[in-house]
Amino acid sequence: MEVSRQAVPRPDEFRARQLKARDMLRGDLDGPELERYVEEGLLTTTLDRAANWARGNAMFPLTFGLACCAIEQISLVATRVDIARFGFEAFRASPRQADLIVLSGRISIKMAPVIRRIYEQMLEPKWVIAMGACSSSQGVFNNYAIVAADKFVPVDVHVPGCPPRPEALMHGILKLRSQIQGQPDLGWRSRYQAAGTEELLQPVAAAGPHAENVTGTGDASA
Repeated sequence: MEVSRQAVPRPDEFRARQLKARDMLRGDLDGPELERYVEEGLLTTTLDRAANWARGNAMFPLTFGLACCAIEQISLVATRVDIARFGFEAFRASPRQADLIVLSGRISIKMAPVIRRIYEQMLEPKWVIAMGACSSSQGVFNNYAIVAADKFVPVDVHVPGCPPRPEALMHGILKLRSQIQGQPDLGWRSRYQAAGTEELLQPVAAAGPHAENVTGTGDASA
């Protein structure tokens, strides 16, 4: 769906359109005039594109926050960023009325099953944004107590930062909207022709526990 800018019609043109609409409703328009009037007022598209366009511009985020990133998320509805420009301002208090959850903050192993249950209660189709370094890759809390978001829920967009500014989250939301509307932006591997540079864990041939850069049992040489 393409939107183009056009010059604002003069007041007399508005009046002419009103009269033509009145004639159409009365049935006075016929032939080429009726066909031209219908062609000017129609927009052809597919049902899927129309539904995705509506979904991408009228999402219902869940009222949910985890840590300090939630403070940045709260400011989205303020006048500086004004997320209402894109139809995202209606934060819902129930997961059964929401289709977007922003994981804003660190996720503990005790909170992960709670988030998974909330995610399963959300409307379909639903999307997830991992906001901040903690929810994306554990951040500075790289220990046993913190888990990354993509380990237990499918994440659509990662927003880096510690914490990311509201403008960064807004950028991530616009990226998600592009994905929903069927226009996903290219990833950095496609943009820089970097296919094949993925880091893969090699299978360990030896049986039993295995660790890298760890001194073996009884080895006092290190």
